Amino acid sequence: MAKFLILHGPNLNLLGQREPEHYGQVTLAEIDQRLADLAAARGHHTEHLQSNSETVLVERIQEAPRQDVSFILINPAAFTHTSVAIRDALAAVAIPFIEVHLSNVHAREAFRRQSYFSDLAVGVVVGFGRRSYEMALEAAIDHVTQGTA
Repeated sequence: MAKFLILHGPNLNLLGQREPEHYGQVTLAEIDQRLADLAAARGHHTEHLQSNSETVLVERIQEAPRQDVSFILINPAAFTHTSVAIRDALAAVAIPFIEVHLSNVHAREAFRRQSYFSDLAVGVVVGFGRRSYEMALEAAIDHVTQGTA
């Protein structure tokens, strides 16, 4: 059984009420439950953390190796475009990860097209709403169990 750490960045706690034209109606709790169910159906476990604090996310990433995390899914949200600290934490722990975004960041404001994480990630899934997370988890499970993304 593999452990998948799902990290959600700032303002994702407001899903379901925040800018539904970009992020849809689904709540973060619904996304987390769906991912837990998908992982369990394949014999795996998920752990979830949402934080508006860069420090909390960095510290959780640093703890991941000691807790036998096999793979990380991260939606850095606004930190995508600003956080060298989260990037450095991901590089330091060397746990494979997929960057996830609900909206198509490439079809939005120009600043959203710059990611501090994409070049380190196994892959990036954007623009499919809640399905972005589900597709990323499926790829992560394949990566862990079959050695491919």
